[in-house]
Amino acid sequence: MNLTSFLILLTGVLLNAAAQLGLKAATRASGVIQMTGSSLWQSGLTLLREPALWGALFAYGLSLIIWIVGLSRVPVSQAYPLLSLGYVVNALFAWMLLGENVNLMRMGGIGIIMIGVLLVARS
Repeated sequence: MNLTSFLILLTGVLLNAAAQLGLKAATRASGVIQMTGSSLWQSGLTLLREPALWGALFAYGLSLIIWIVGLSRVPVSQAYPLLSLGYVVNALFAWMLLGENVNLMRMGGIGIIMIGVLLVARS
């Protein structure tokens, strides 16, 4: 995989991670979403008023377009494992921005993922 293809795919991964963080930020406004009629409806209306939801949906759409561009350049068997970088990015930014706990076991798992991604990218 050449550097340009890697950077295109990495951009898609980062946008996808940003979308996940945006969705989580949006759910802070709605709170826990109950799967009952009126509660579900109210949560949905609350989410629709959240700018983070719209930013997340935009990031998802853009990540899809960029990912397709990347797939046109790289075999899917090489590109798809790069999505695992989303775990790393999300854990880091969830800790930094959302105050989520990232314990030692989770950090170890993330380290293993990073090694795997490096091996696949270099193959």
